[in-house]
Amino acid sequence: MPVQIPDDTDFLSFRDQCESQDGWVARYNKGGVTVWCRDEECKTVQKLKMRIVCKDVTAETLYDVLHDTSYRKKWDTNMIDTFDIGRLTVNADVGYYSWKCPSPLKNRDFVTMRSWLPLGNDYLIINYSVKHPEYPPKKDYVRAVSLLTGYLIQSSGANCCTLYYLTQVDPRGSLPKWVVNRASQLVAPKAMKKIYKACLKYPEWKRKHEPNLKPWRYPEQNMLPCINVADLTVQRADSLENIDESSVSEEKAQHHSDDDET
Repeated sequence: MPVQIPDDTDFLSFRDQCESQDGWVARYNKGGVTVWCRDEECKTVQKLKMRIVCKDVTAETLYDVLHDTSYRKKWDTNMIDTFDIGRLTVNADVGYYSWKCPSPLKNRDFVTMRSWLPLGNDYLIINYSVKHPEYPPKKDYVRAVSLLTGYLIQSSGANCCTLYYLTQVDPRGSLPKWVVNRASQLVAPKAMKKIYKACLKYPEWKRKHEPNLKPWRYPEQNMLPCINVADLTVQRADSLENIDESSVSEEKAQHHSDDDET
């Protein structure tokens, strides 16, 4: 399938999904974080939606934090590696991201096309998985598939905003039920709080690290090599290895440092 760069209709549809309550079931609501689940036809491809109110953080700061891959290495303890591969347009690029899973589950990685759009008082970032000829699946990772993942940031005052995070990912494996439950009850809320804490520290960090460099805002600063969209295809899940990890017990799994508050 050819890759389509999202247009305004796609962004508006994503915003509607974030704001809609229809068909969503709340699984967690505590400490300013809400997590909803929506079971699709395939039980391994669960849709998760999260929301957190970020006080003392502007929508612009949150937007910068989610874009800034240099800063992400400071706060995203789930991440193994991330880097930008190339740009497609002034508001679309292709990137790589890998993240830790609790041992003995295999770590996952993605190659995604990301697109972003400021829309009035809102900021949107969405992505889905693509195939890039120079970044095939790696031996030590399971190549997972983002069907649709993204952020909606809504300004709610001079120094306050609300963040929605919606994700539908195929992990390419039959995961044990405890992993799915843990994602909604523990991992997702902690991840949202971690983003919030990262936002509070970002202005000071950015002042010391190329404070004027924000290529997501100023396209003329973007030095990434250009990619032809015709060289990409949509990453279909059925073309990737599917592994069965459903028998891994929670007791055997070694939970990584994400459980530690930082």
